[in-house]
Amino acid sequence: MSSFRSIPGTGDHGDDQFPDIKEITKPFNQALTIIIVATIVALLIKVFFIAYVCRLCRERLGRESSDSVCPETQSITLNMDKFLNEMEKEKPSRFTSQQLRIATDNFTNLLGSGGFGTVYKGIFSNGTMVAVKVLHGDSDKRIEEQFMAEVSTIGRVHHVNLVRLYGFCFDLNLRALVYEYMVNGSFDKFLFGEDKKLGFQQLQAIALGTAKGIAYLHEECQQRIIHYDIKPGNILLDANFLPKVADFGLAKLCNREKTHVTMTRGRGTPGHAAPELWMPYPITHKCDVYSFGMLLFEIIGKRRTLI
Repeated sequence: MSSFRSIPGTGDHGDDQFPDIKEITKPFNQALTIIIVATIVALLIKVFFIAYVCRLCRERLGRESSDSVCPETQSITLNMDKFLNEMEKEKPSRFTSQQLRIATDNFTNLLGSGGFGTVYKGIFSNGTMVAVKVLHGDSDKRIEEQFMAEVSTIGRVHHVNLVRLYGFCFDLNLRALVYEYMVNGSFDKFLFGEDKKLGFQQLQAIALGTAKGIAYLHEECQQRIIHYDIKPGNILLDANFLPKVADFGLAKLCNREKTHVTMTRGRGTPGHAAPELWMPYPITHKCDVYSFGMLLFEIIGKRRTLI
C-alpha cells in the first residue's frame, strides 16, 4: 500500500510536485485576448477607412453630376415657372382699387364713356397697357348685373376676335373691369369719322373678323353666349386693325339645350337690336345675327343706321 502512495499524481504528495493547470494557461489566455482585441480594432479601422473613401468618392461624383445636371434642371424649372405664369394669366386676376389707381394715374387719362361705365387708359409696372372700365349705374344691383355678365362671359373665353379681360376689381368703392388696350379704339370712329377712312380690303377684313368672333360665341363655347349689342362702337381695333368684339355688359350665357331665352326687359341699341328684343317674346342667339346684318349695312353705306 505504501508503494502506491509514491506513484506521482496518486496521492497528496503528487499535488506538491505538479503546478495547477489554470496557472499554466493564464498567460496564453491573456495573449489570445490581446490578439482578438487588436484584430477587431484593426478591422474597425479598416471599415471606417473604406467608408470614408467611399464617401469622398460619392461626394466627388455628386459634384460632377451636379455640375452636369444642374443647368438642365434649372432650365426645366425656369420653363415650368414660365408655363405656370402663362397659365395663371389665362384667367382673370383680381386687382385692388389702389393698384388700378396707380396704373391709371388716379383715373386721369379718359378714353371714353358710355351707358355702363367710363373707360380709362392705364399701364402696369411691367409695361402692359390696359383699358380700365369703371362701372356705374342707377343702382348697385344694376352694377352687379353688368359686372357678372362681363366676367362670366368674356372672362372664360379666348379668341383672336374677342377683347381679352385681364381682370377686375370689386371693392366697396370701386367696381371695374380691366381689358387689353386697343390702340385704334372703336370701329365707329373710322367708319363715320371725316378724317379717318378705311379701304375696302380693311372694311372687309373687319367684317369677317367680327363675324368669326360672333360665331365663336354662338357655336364654339361650352355655353352659348348671346352678346345682345353688336354695333360699330362695340368693335375695337388693335394696332393692325384686327377687330375684337367688346362690351359684354348685356351678354348672357345660355345652355345649348335651350333654343329660346326669355328676357325681362329690352336690351341692345335701337337701330341695331332685333325687333324681338323689345317685345315680350322668347328670343334666340340669332338676334346677334340681325345686329351683325345692320352692321354690314353701315359698313357698305358708311353711314349710321336711322332709327
